Amino acid sequence: MEQAKFQQDQEQILVANLTELRKRIIIVLVFLILSLIAGFIASPTILQLIKSQPVAVKIEWNVFGFTDGIAIYFKCALVVALLVTLPVALHQTWLFVKPGLTDDEKKGVFIFIPITFFLFILGVSFSYFVLFPMMIQFLSSINQSIGATETYGMNQYFKMMFGIILPVSLMFELPVIIVFLTKIGLVNPKFLRKIRKTAYFVLVIVAITVTPPDFISDFIFTIPLLVLYEVSILCSNWVYKKNKV
Repeated sequence: MEQAKFQQDQEQILVANLTELRKRIIIVLVFLILSLIAGFIASPTILQLIKSQPVAVKIEWNVFGFTDGIAIYFKCALVVALLVTLPVALHQTWLFVKPGLTDDEKKGVFIFIPITFFLFILGVSFSYFVLFPMMIQFLSSINQSIGATETYGMNQYFKMMFGIILPVSLMFELPVIIVFLTKIGLVNPKFLRKIRKTAYFVLVIVAITVTPPDFISDFIFTIPLLVLYEVSILCSNWVYKKNKV
């Protein structure tokens, strides 16, 4: 009898959790759809603003197909939607896991939301205002050195821009990921220091892969990645000591 009651309680808890999860997902999807519509409406203004930035000066946007313009609209709207929805998704995730956490865990997890969003925006800013202009200048100088006439497609321009912004922005989340892994016991500062040389090698490979094939770009991107790793070790050490208390 007690076992049947226990099983019934577990089923009710599961149903309640699934209902709550569905509610949170619906809220995120509603924000995503609304922000996608808003982004699509604001796309012309945003694209003109991007075109007026120094990185895009002297570069004419050409379209080589009838669908190029609408494709760029959707890409721009999607980026806006993701930027708007990210903090909402993080907050809804926090509200979902909050009831199962202790007071100390609530304080520790809640701080992840603003830090994650801040690091993402920092990664977007660094990649757009520093790395992307360097890529444009480097590739343009190569084209000019062989006497080529530069005619850039709008679709190719944004494909390259998003291709560097997305991976760089994700790499800026490294400290948050390390802190999370430390909190659940998968890594610790001693392990991170032990694999430092291997981690440096991997980060350098990532930097070389993402950036243009010149030393300056590789160097400018590699340094922040190495700094992020060292910051991750410090954060991991802080969390590890706190968990031991």
